[in-house]
Amino acid sequence: MTIPLRPGAPAAASRSAAPDPLAPLLELPGVRDAAESARAAIDRLLRHRLMRNRSAEVSAESALRGARASAALEGVDVPLVDLRAGQVDDPVVQGALRASLALGSLVDTWSRAPGQVLARLHALAAADLVDRAELGRPRPHAGPRLTSLFTVVTGTSTVPAVLVAGLVHGELAALAPFGSADGVVARAAGRLTGIVRGLDPKAVSVPEMGFAELGADAYATALAGYATGGPEGLAGWLVHCCRATEHGALEGLAVAEAILRG
Repeated sequence: MTIPLRPGAPAAASRSAAPDPLAPLLELPGVRDAAESARAAIDRLLRHRLMRNRSAEVSAESALRGARASAALEGVDVPLVDLRAGQVDDPVVQGALRASLALGSLVDTWSRAPGQVLARLHALAAADLVDRAELGRPRPHAGPRLTSLFTVVTGTSTVPAVLVAGLVHGELAALAPFGSADGVVARAAGRLTGIVRGLDPKAVSVPEMGFAELGADAYATALAGYATGGPEGLAGWLVHCCRATEHGALEGLAVAEAILRG
């Protein structure tokens, strides 16, 4: 178990006087510096002049590019121009696109009812991949670890949001609670965590593109390290997430500049 909370532990919000259970993440090798670099990269993006009154345009393009990148990490890489033109009907791509476009409507629910949101994300991501009866239904093995994860999502923490997002992403990807579209759901939930916790409140970066740019092999290796449950693997995964976030911020800047140029 990689999350530093046991299944059934009370939510952090109800134990405000207790030590932050996620604080030890910052002591892992390289994690603190990587988180600060990721924060700085996102802040540069958020200071772009387009964010004053046209951030919605950047966010819309970011959602499209994020969906494409998430599908690519699942092995289905399609041209962005074809996706934008509505010429892609692959079920993995369409599921990633539905999940990505739905994130804005899930912001207010995520920190209150994460189970409900995950069910919705899976229903969107896997709609064309499995029978309707399987949509949004975690498999029995996932119950205890999902309970622990929900404690993290609904609780409070002083650690950087990029680390909480990485923890959510890694846990869902490693756990594979649904048995289908788990990677797409994990990346969507990680991005949603970053939005809700203030890392990228305007949803203008493209973290999925960051993971894709770092490479599918590097992604799989970092995730396998996380799945071991050891501190070295956890540190490696979180640093990888921070680096992907930096790349995603650069992609957001590229989007903003392209919009300015018309």
